[in-house]
Amino acid sequence: MASSGNGRKPLVADRRYTAKAPAKSSGGSGKQPPRKPAPRKPRRQHGLIVGFIVGLWRLIWGVVWAVSWRLGVTLGIVVGLATFYFYSQLPDVTALLDGRARGSVTMLDRDGQVFAWRGETFGGQISADHVSPYLRDAVVATEDKRFYRHFGISPRGIAGAIRINLSEGRGPLSGNGGSTITQQVAKLLCLGVPYDPSQWKSEADYEQDCRGGGVWRKVKEIPFAIAMEVKYTKSEILTIYLNRAYLGAGARGFEAAAQRYFGKSANEVKPSEAAMLAGLLTAPSRFAPTNNLERAQGRASVVIGLMEDQGYLTKAEADDARAHPAVLSKAAETKSGGAFADWVMESTPSFLSSETTEDVIIQTTLDQRLQRAAEEAMSYIFENKVKAGSKAEAAIIVMSADGAVRAMVGGRNPAAAGSFNRATQAKRQTGSSFKPFAYAAALDLGFTPADYVEDTPLTINIPGSGPWTPKNYDNQFKGMITLTQALAESRNIPAVRVSEAVGRDAVRRVAAGFGIQSNLADGPALVLGASEGTLLEMTGAYSGILNGGLAVTPYGLMEIRLQGEPEPLMGAAGGFDERVISEQAARYLTYMMSKVIEEGTGTRARIPGWEAAGKTGTTQAARDAWFIGFTADYVAGVWMGNDDNKPLTGVTGGGLPAEIWHEVMVRVHEGLRPAPLPMDIPTPKRPPNGTYAPSPGVMDDGQSPAPVVNPNATPETYDPVPPFVNEGPVMSGESIADQILRDVLGVLGGN
Repeated sequence: MASSGNGRKPLVADRRYTAKAPAKSSGGSGKQPPRKPAPRKPRRQHGLIVGFIVGLWRLIWGVVWAVSWRLGVTLGIVVGLATFYFYSQLPDVTALLDGRARGSVTMLDRDGQVFAWRGETFGGQISADHVSPYLRDAVVATEDKRFYRHFGISPRGIAGAIRINLSEGRGPLSGNGGSTITQQVAKLLCLGVPYDPSQWKSEADYEQDCRGGGVWRKVKEIPFAIAMEVKYTKSEILTIYLNRAYLGAGARGFEAAAQRYFGKSANEVKPSEAAMLAGLLTAPSRFAPTNNLERAQGRASVVIGLMEDQGYLTKAEADDARAHPAVLSKAAETKSGGAFADWVMESTPSFLSSETTEDVIIQTTLDQRLQRAAEEAMSYIFENKVKAGSKAEAAIIVMSADGAVRAMVGGRNPAAAGSFNRATQAKRQTGSSFKPFAYAAALDLGFTPADYVEDTPLTINIPGSGPWTPKNYDNQFKGMITLTQALAESRNIPAVRVSEAVGRDAVRRVAAGFGIQSNLADGPALVLGASEGTLLEMTGAYSGILNGGLAVTPYGLMEIRLQGEPEPLMGAAGGFDERVISEQAARYLTYMMSKVIEEGTGTRARIPGWEAAGKTGTTQAARDAWFIGFTADYVAGVWMGNDDNKPLTGVTGGGLPAEIWHEVMVRVHEGLRPAPLPMDIPTPKRPPNGTYAPSPGVMDDGQSPAPVVNPNATPETYDPVPPFVNEGPVMSGESIADQILRDVLGVLGGN
């Protein structure tokens, strides 16, 4: 072992690894050596295929990202510019509340009560801030529960709508659109495109296009909706919606709908009524309570549930609303007067009716009590007297003696506005209901109901046509009978003899004077009702008989004024006209027609305790059946037939039409005091031959058996003769009247 004192250094091992020096204290003066960086982790190497895929993905993602953000910026700029454009075009809110291109017509009955509307009614401007809170909440709960939280569009709503559409097998944008209230307002405003009559066939076509769907329409809605959100407050947007939405039955806006269905302002509706109105937004025609009240109430119940779920109604309020569903007002509940309203619209100048740009108020002659009476009578007969499956139709008119129409039924079932009105539009052969005009002409010439006419076989030679032989319904003859009996039993041959005696021209003048406007036949069948006429014309003509021989023009309009204006634009367009026959002739004719009901073909029309006059009418093959008659208070006409002109089965004028007339008039005269008819009873006269055939009693246009008075009579033939003219007044006295009659009968080939 070596000692340390030999002068040599001690042996030590070589320092091959440098140990990490301990950190020196802060008080030390040594410096820390520089730190070497940690070696980098070697890069992972991919295989050739994996590397290609990864590189391709990175390339695609880079391209997509580059395109996307540029496209997003471009789209944002486009939407921003479009939004700014629409924003600059939007007017003040008040200019958007009434969007109708045309006005409306509101009809009042004779007592000033509303009974019908035509066109789109605008009830007046309302505000979302002042409308019933129940209504405001119902609309939001039903149409857009996020209305107060979105900025015009709802991505969640659109996504949900797409999901629903796809799940139901429709296209993504077909069916449920997920539109917000703001977007619906954009549609109602047609994205700012105004209605141009020169570009669209009708306003309906314009609105149909505005409400159409499609991708491009949805795209355009977005900037328009955003522009509205910038321009208007939420309350203003909702105000536009409440005023412009269509809610069925011609009601534009919730104010008009509330008035139309409930007879109150939209500011006053209850929860059940608010729910029913909001429920109309989905399908106005389908859920309109005037079409189907139960369906509307069912839809309202769904809306009440939505309001409860979203906290707009408490459970107690919701339960109460379900327990007391909304019901229609009295005016909305009745469907009366539809045909009458259509007729008034047709007879009113178009610039004040169908084409009006103003809101027009028309006061009419309609009496809703009488209208219900007519409708109930029609229903009663068809339910109890007409066989099941019958397609027969009927029409009824009730009017005053001055021509004021009080009720009108255009068909057996209530029809929509604009439907075929058989009371005014159906021109049908009048049959024996035309005969009173021939007797009126004779009475005006001086004959009396007690004068005689021969009921024997007759043949008339008609130039160019040959012989024509009229027949009675029973194919029998009664010989010499009074004019009263001839009319009461509706015998054809006596009517032809009277018509030929006074002259067909005279008969045509009387019929035309009383208001029959249709072309009247030229031949001798004129008196048998071969010509056509409407029920309105015929009933108006009979009014002329009741009022003493003065013609009347049937009318339904009493006054027209603009809404909010006190002064009327025009007054009644009908009433009394010129005299057609003398008052004495009218009073005699009334007496003769009273016998039709007392002992002739119209006995089924009798009204116990009332004097009534009328006439039956049945055309060839029973294609048309009529009964028209009157009391001292009202005139009523009934027509019955098939729309395709097929013959009726077992129906004549003295049958079902007379029964309908009876049911109408019994109801019409409830509460009235019986009044006598304005008629004169003639002095009986001696038959020229001393032969007289008494009436066999009740007959139905001659179809009941009757005795043959002249069984050996042979038909006579004669050529048409000039009209008989009675020059000078007929003096009272049996001998002079008999002499005039014998002269006439001599011309006709009689005794």
